[in-house]
Amino acid sequence: MQPHLIVTDLDNTLLNAEHTLDPLTIETFRHLAGQGHHIALASGRHYRDIAAFRRRLGVDAYILSTNGAHLYAPDDTLFAEQWVPHDLVRELVRMPRGSDIRLNLYTGDGWLIDAPAPELLRLHAHSGFGYEVADLEAHDGNGVGKVLCIGDPDALAALEESIRASLGTRLHITYSMADALEIMAEGVNKGVALERLLARLDVPASRCLAFGDNLNDAEMLQVAGHGFIMARAHPDLPVRAPRAERIGHHHDSGVARRLRAFFDLEVSVS
Repeated sequence: MQPHLIVTDLDNTLLNAEHTLDPLTIETFRHLAGQGHHIALASGRHYRDIAAFRRRLGVDAYILSTNGAHLYAPDDTLFAEQWVPHDLVRELVRMPRGSDIRLNLYTGDGWLIDAPAPELLRLHAHSGFGYEVADLEAHDGNGVGKVLCIGDPDALAALEESIRASLGTRLHITYSMADALEIMAEGVNKGVALERLLARLDVPASRCLAFGDNLNDAEMLQVAGHGFIMARAHPDLPVRAPRAERIGHHHDSGVARRLRAFFDLEVSVS
């Protein structure tokens, strides 16, 4: 069998309801990697965060982190990255926003936030990745892969409108969850990163399977020859990726089950 590239989002896609990897998913991916298929994890999460799940998965996987702003090989070699222009980071930090919206910067080293938000750490309990509270007004804007705003969806929608009106043509703006507005440099998204990875591996899009659940997955699902949308995905995602197939729920190993069917696997969980 010719090698395929399997690329998957994490939250509400590969990870279960406890935000971790279940045994069926781990065994399925190890089986496929053992057959020679390429694996990639594509997420809005930071590289250090994703790498913890790669270790748990136990396969040599590429990492498309920060919605494709950074691409890493299985040996941790960084082979592509694109920062948000520092002047735009400064403008985003200064832009008026509601006091209940938490402003975050994803840098090369870690995750900076403007005020404590311990409830956010629940998503990262299994990776151990956490934020550092910092004076973002004092940040020079350099070395930022993503500006992330977390808060009430209605408040974020108003903020998004303001950002698009003033800076929209110079940025890529999307959502990873209803309460998470993600802002990267123009041209940065999972689809562009996937195209780069396919070229590097010399694998045609027709042999690529991609899995996702939210708007930041739309471009990736369009690039892949076989796109799969999780149950209870964002309602607009099927419109943006019309060729993608709807599959099972993330809490029921939906990705692993679809892969087993696609590759006709009989994988038992020990």
